Amino acid sequence: MKAVKVLGTGCANCRATVQRVEDVANELGVPISMDKVEAIQDIMAFGILATPGLVIDGRVVHSGGVPSREKIAGWLSAGAETVAITPPVASGCGCAGVEAACGSPPLFVQH
Repeated sequence: MKAVKVLGTGCANCRATVQRVEDVANELGVPISMDKVEAIQDIMAFGILATPGLVIDGRVVHSGGVPSREKIAGWLSAGAETVAITPPVASGCGCAGVEAACGSPPLFVQH
């Protein structure tokens, strides 16, 4: 069973990521346990700069935007240990437009 966490505050892109991961896992017949991490402090602990983020088996594999079905299928089939983090983008829902716990300004501007 793959342990999957979707990191995001519940915006449309975060909800779409949850649905897409569930759909792809069902299509592939890969059992997953899904956790939604919505608290900003918990999301920041993963070190991502843009949401939604995706963690598979304890490793961040994606940050920023809704990942494609193909990428999700690859992560669920091959395992998170063989993929790199998708670079964050400065578009989407703006969930990343919050100040970090250290007081530094946001790296991405909310649209």
